[in-house]
Amino acid sequence: MLELDAITTLCLACILYLIGQTIINHVSFLRRICIPAPVIGGLIFAILVAILDSFNIVKIKLDSSFIQNFFMLAFFTTIGLGASLKLFKVGGKVMLLYFMFCGIMAFCQNVIGVSLAKVLNIKPLLGLTAGSMSMEGGHGNAAAYGKTIQDMGIDSAVTAALAAATLGLVFGGLIGGPVVKFLIKRYNLKPEHSDDSFKNYGEVEYNQALHEKYKPTQIFFIQFTILVFCMALGTYIGNTFTDLTNVNIPMYVGSMFVAVFVRNISEAFGFNIVDLKINEEIGDISLGIFLSLALMSIQLTEIYSLALPLIIIVLVQVVFMILFSIFILFRGLGKDYDAAVMVGGFIGHGLGATPNAMANLDVITKKYGNSPKAYLVVPIVGAFLIDLIGVIIVMGFIQFFQ
Repeated sequence: MLELDAITTLCLACILYLIGQTIINHVSFLRRICIPAPVIGGLIFAILVAILDSFNIVKIKLDSSFIQNFFMLAFFTTIGLGASLKLFKVGGKVMLLYFMFCGIMAFCQNVIGVSLAKVLNIKPLLGLTAGSMSMEGGHGNAAAYGKTIQDMGIDSAVTAALAAATLGLVFGGLIGGPVVKFLIKRYNLKPEHSDDSFKNYGEVEYNQALHEKYKPTQIFFIQFTILVFCMALGTYIGNTFTDLTNVNIPMYVGSMFVAVFVRNISEAFGFNIVDLKINEEIGDISLGIFLSLALMSIQLTEIYSLALPLIIIVLVQVVFMILFSIFILFRGLGKDYDAAVMVGGFIGHGLGATPNAMANLDVITKKYGNSPKAYLVVPIVGAFLIDLIGVIIVMGFIQFFQ
């Protein structure tokens, strides 16, 4: 057993991120299909770990829990600091539609899981572990609901759900960019935002007022202090909410919404303390390291124990996600550039996790142009709202098929 401490794990994640970026820079095919760099680097390491473990050469254990949570919190806090409430007027209807499509997708994923389970001669509840709890829900929901199903007598439920979530995470990062690229090229889409409400959000620049008063290092420290303040207060509020209501919410939700509050109070009263450009740069770095840690930490050997029927279900989920996104979601959201970019986010968290969604948005918008509406809708729905309807749908299916 080779155990890597937290600092070594972080160092390795940074190196893998750079390796992934180097590979993408030198492989035109990967650039064309818009695969995020941390996905490439993280997967290379995960595959290597799986091979070494399979041949009993060495088992590698990473200490990534704290640093992974830190960079996850940092990234979503930067999303909050970049969100102006002026955009809610523009994104309200689209956000509602997007949320509705997420609910429809969750229901369909569970129908696919239990239907194919019957066809493949396995228990419906086992098929359900490859439904929305692990696809749209990600690893956290997969573990939670898998435990519920396992307590009902399905011994392999947790392992199956986590393995399905792992596959979904990989596919969510791999296919989101290519699908969006197809839509952009197919319909010749371009970002078009004439509304001034998008100006400060879409065209990110350095805060000149701050740069006139302080040195660059001082400005960076101010931004970092604002960031960790939002992270700390948001985490406390989230934990308090969970203690009072017994409703578990993702740990980054509180920090993101505190950051939204700080940004908009600063904007409303003219405090002018947020530098959006530095905030964006911190967010890019945080997302890259977090996703690299997430991918390099997945245990691909778990998939070995996943029965063939469950692998088939996951693959069908992926195909259905692509078709649903292209023919229903894209058209339902307006069939424009913003709709195409939101498809990338939808695929990211619909098969994997919200960080996957944001990575897909990041790589697409950097290549084709910004989409403020997508950056507003996807993280808010994917990080929090989706769980509100998800728990009702999953528990409904579990109760029906128990």
